[in-house]
Amino acid sequence: MTDDEPPTEEAVFRALADPTRRALLDALFVQDGQTLTALTTDHDMTRVAVAKHLGILEDAGLVVSRRSGRNKHHHLNPVPIRLVHDRWIDKYTEPWAAGLVGLRDRLETTMEKVFEIYVKATPERVWAAITDPEVQATFTFGSAMHSDWSEGSPWTMEHPGADGPLAHGDNVVVDPPHRLVQSRVTTWSDAAEAQGTTRVTWELEAVGDSCRVTVVHDELPADAPPELWGGWPMILSGLKTWLETGEHLTTPGSLQYGQE
Repeated sequence: MTDDEPPTEEAVFRALADPTRRALLDALFVQDGQTLTALTTDHDMTRVAVAKHLGILEDAGLVVSRRSGRNKHHHLNPVPIRLVHDRWIDKYTEPWAAGLVGLRDRLETTMEKVFEIYVKATPERVWAAITDPEVQATFTFGSAMHSDWSEGSPWTMEHPGADGPLAHGDNVVVDPPHRLVQSRVTTWSDAAEAQGTTRVTWELEAVGDSCRVTVVHDELPADAPPELWGGWPMILSGLKTWLETGEHLTTPGSLQYGQE
């Protein structure tokens, strides 16, 4: 397709069919206007590969690129998805339509929060810390998750000073010591519970003699209050402090929650 030709529906479907390109769209939804360098850093691909995928997305009209000085910034354009939805929603079966709506909703109405820290410990030690209730309580404000940690099993987060669970969900993926994916319903306040089910992913990767710990809290409503996700930096800092020094994090926030 040339620059003066409008995107076709075939181009949109072809672009959305590839999971890598959907991931690039998700990345631009989280932070719009990224450069090729930034997008390459966040994906395990070469610059050439990312550029090729971006070219297909641009041909489909899903990404618009604009230059600012020497840099080229890529911006998400959800309009073609909306047009596909409007054109085909009534023509095919509900599951197919639901798939289109789900993608549209993910791009337009949810947000993703990503937190990362390096801990001088093995992935095995980190995994043990995040799945042991007694250890976990040292860096999660005195609360802890209880589960048998099998895939598909339920979990609950409890605190000795609380009348009931603070959160609950299911263990969707359990891959020790690398990846833990959990559905999550936060119940410590009416405002938090009203946000419904979200998802938390722990990713542990050995880097030399350390471990890169990445927490992705996604499937959050676009207007989700900070109380739902704002505690992650303190939790990860507490995890790092405990694993590296054996001591508790003593920030004002961690002390406040720990004393409740």
